[in-house]
Amino acid sequence: MSVCVLDKRKKPLMPCSEKRARLLLERGRARVHKMFPFTIRLVDRTVEESVLQPIRLKVDPGSTTTGGCLNRETIDKPQEQTVLHLFELRHRGQKIHKDLGSRRRRRHGRRNRNLRYRAPRFNNRRRKEGWLAPSLEHRVLTTMSHVSRYRSIAPVTSVSVERVRFDMQALENPGISGVEYQQGTLLGYELREYILERDGRECAYCGRKGFPFEDRPGVPLNLDHVVASSNGGSDRPSNLICSCVRCNRRKGNKPVEVFLADRPEVLQAIKARLKKPLRDAAAVNATRWRLWEDLVRTGLPVEASSGGRTKLNRHVLGVPKGHALDAACTGEVSALRRWEVPLLAVRCCGRGRHARTVSDEDGFPRLRRPKVKAMYGFRTGDIVLAEVGKGKKAGRHLGRVAVRDTGRFNIQTLAGVVQGISWKLCKTLQRDDGYGYGLVKPRAAPIQPGNASRHSSRPLKGAGVLPRKL
Repeated sequence: MSVCVLDKRKKPLMPCSEKRARLLLERGRARVHKMFPFTIRLVDRTVEESVLQPIRLKVDPGSTTTGGCLNRETIDKPQEQTVLHLFELRHRGQKIHKDLGSRRRRRHGRRNRNLRYRAPRFNNRRRKEGWLAPSLEHRVLTTMSHVSRYRSIAPVTSVSVERVRFDMQALENPGISGVEYQQGTLLGYELREYILERDGRECAYCGRKGFPFEDRPGVPLNLDHVVASSNGGSDRPSNLICSCVRCNRRKGNKPVEVFLADRPEVLQAIKARLKKPLRDAAAVNATRWRLWEDLVRTGLPVEASSGGRTKLNRHVLGVPKGHALDAACTGEVSALRRWEVPLLAVRCCGRGRHARTVSDEDGFPRLRRPKVKAMYGFRTGDIVLAEVGKGKKAGRHLGRVAVRDTGRFNIQTLAGVVQGISWKLCKTLQRDDGYGYGLVKPRAAPIQPGNASRHSSRPLKGAGVLPRKL
């Protein structure tokens, strides 16, 4: 992964390699400016003395996770790009939705109890134009916050975002309307892809894996009607499910309750899968235009791309599936180099609560929070590195710290929570900014074009995260 570089006036320069950054730190020509993403600041150079190349910031917005990357473009061939940095931002929209629901229930409870009347303070029931729910607003704000953050540490010249799905039939036939949209050359393609992704690309009856386009070998998969068409079944996604050819022929037009009479657990799983909510799709549709408008306000050239274009680029370039790698394949890309670099996993954690007490599930106070947030010079949410020399917890533990007045802290790492670490063994790397960080190393196995497998990742130990000398 490339290291972001700033000049002595904190202006962004071209990112450099890890080896060069280590040499600059050892020779005293640079200082550590920030740990996540790792950024150094030169002490003997300005931006006027440097040569900058075009860097494109790419964003793949999602409901739970947003992927992003920094790509360096070739000057004479902008479609040939090199990946400099990958990151995945995990939102906490569902946590916000849950907290607001809890607050709403408590507010309703106060109204129903025999308490004194409280006059309204002001009329705050009018929603402004473009209003979004707090859980959706959070997704846009955190994405734009990271766009601004990377613009401050890298010379970003343009932005690409996956926003729209182009209407190919309208381009070929401008007069198309009504039911004609369902009778084009792409009839059934989007629906089939949705069903395959929803069911994990496996047979719902026997569990055998299928081979869509990107996962061979396997068995052919069909779309089976849970309620057969001959019995009045519709073609809606709530009535379609993945099935291999053998199970599809065995079932025929039988009711699914009769076909799975001896396997009630499979029947229950299928019924639960068909009722899967479309919450994530609705969240992306509700926020895509707001995100586009905010990106346009940055003043940078913004490129819009479709999900079909991203998938085509991923197959042609032989890049596995992943949020950050999808962002790298967004837009016009003819060649993509160095996509195997580790990615920075960012998790939205918030900055704590204002409540002084912690309640149980029934609403009764369980414990009181301390008045002082800092304990032994640490605060909950700080990124720390703990080096334990002996014992069951020996090793290097890197992650967010949860402070205790006893001096025995908990550290949230990618591998899990490490409890009972003394504050004397902890070293602060970065103060709390509302996010949790960790490096994730993608699988580096060679992938042939047209035969890309699903992206899998594994945690990268803390020893490879930090430079040798700070």
